[in-house]
Amino acid sequence: MWREYFIPDSLDQALDLITRYAGEARIIAGGTDLVVEFDRRLRSPCALVDISRLPGLDFIRLDDEGWLHLGPLVTHNDVIASCLCTERALPLAQACRQVGAPQIRNRGTVAGNLITASPANDTITALMALDAMVTLRSAHGERRVALADFYAGVRKTVMQPDEVLVDIACRALGAGRSGTFIKLGLRRAQAIAVVNCAIVLATGEDGRTTDARIALGAVAPLIVRAHQAEQWLIGQVLDEATISQAAALATQAAQPIDDIRSSAEYRRDAVAVLVRRALDRLANGAANDASADAPALLRIPPQRASDGHAPAIPNSMPPIRTMINGREYAVDNPEAQEKTLLRLLREDCGLTGTKEGCSEGECGACTVILDGRAVMACLVPAPRAHGATIVTIEGVSDLATVEGTDESGDRLHPLQQAFIEAGAVQCGYCTPGFIMSGAALLCEHPQPSDAQIKESISGNLCRCTGYYKIIEAFQRVRSDYERR
Repeated sequence: MWREYFIPDSLDQALDLITRYAGEARIIAGGTDLVVEFDRRLRSPCALVDISRLPGLDFIRLDDEGWLHLGPLVTHNDVIASCLCTERALPLAQACRQVGAPQIRNRGTVAGNLITASPANDTITALMALDAMVTLRSAHGERRVALADFYAGVRKTVMQPDEVLVDIACRALGAGRSGTFIKLGLRRAQAIAVVNCAIVLATGEDGRTTDARIALGAVAPLIVRAHQAEQWLIGQVLDEATISQAAALATQAAQPIDDIRSSAEYRRDAVAVLVRRALDRLANGAANDASADAPALLRIPPQRASDGHAPAIPNSMPPIRTMINGREYAVDNPEAQEKTLLRLLREDCGLTGTKEGCSEGECGACTVILDGRAVMACLVPAPRAHGATIVTIEGVSDLATVEGTDESGDRLHPLQQAFIEAGAVQCGYCTPGFIMSGAALLCEHPQPSDAQIKESISGNLCRCTGYYKIIEAFQRVRSDYERR
């Protein structure tokens, strides 16, 4: 795993650390990809510099020149929850909602997604269509790079080892500019794109296109622009013939391959379908196809969550001091420093209710609430627990506004009681993860819609396929709330 772990108290201190380690240190914020790479031994051990709680780096703001800026700690759920993003950078908000599941979106940052540099990443495609720029900072200064010039190959960027991405800027929509994002995956959540597409159009008062940006993902070694289709659209009205021709021209930008998710031929056909659908949306003024329901972010309201600020750790490997289910823990075991939060909870804190299923953020059995946000514990480094407040299945009843008891007199969360009444437990292994996701949802939306319920558990797998009874349990809690 990682060799050393630092929690700096400023960005300057973080820059000093990665400069001092000269290529042997990595910045970590969300770490949802990085932790898996360590676990699979795809990455050599190095020092980690955790900036996830540095103040002032989660900004979302619009400047006077019409550029929308995102800080390096802005998560996918931060974008989804931002009215500014949904109104002025809709393709990005739509792309963020397609990334992983709510627990992943609570940890994963947009900056980290860009740096991962996969040609199937969703946010890169959206930001490419929005003419994004990134700002890179080192101890020696700053430089701005167009996102189109940021990538040097598959999973390769032009970033230097001592640089940190400190700002993402894109042209805000509005005043004749509109855009949308569409993704084709093998399932509705937790799916890597087979193909994705983002389109941004500028339209004149006469209804004719004055500028076009079409970005395509998962069809070439890099995210690509469909320049021929873009040129065709300029000066045109979005009628059926224009859209059909643009969709056909867009396929010429694709250089797909056969892989486990799709054949190259299918991808090429899918490009035409997605471009057509996206243009149809824009032509019909239906760029935002999202549900009218508020998203299920799985975040506890601020008055019930800690602020998440931890004391700085200028030197690596101190004891991990954390608050779990209202009780203070101090873990002095040096081996715990190189574990995940999941293993820390189970092996060092004796809290075995949190289950290990996949160890890569796919099944949700290890869902816990970290500083007010539901996360996958298998993707969080154990030292991140230092100074944090954590709720596990053992303490979930503390999140309830109304409690019940089981036959032994133990306190139950209403959702736990509903699981019993609805027969929603089969083998039971996945149940703690479902309960934790559901408890976070019910704090956020006490009367969730069916769509919100399904979104809240989109990152949780039941291998016994008991989903109907699980959803029924949520509905029972909702009905009880309505009757009160």
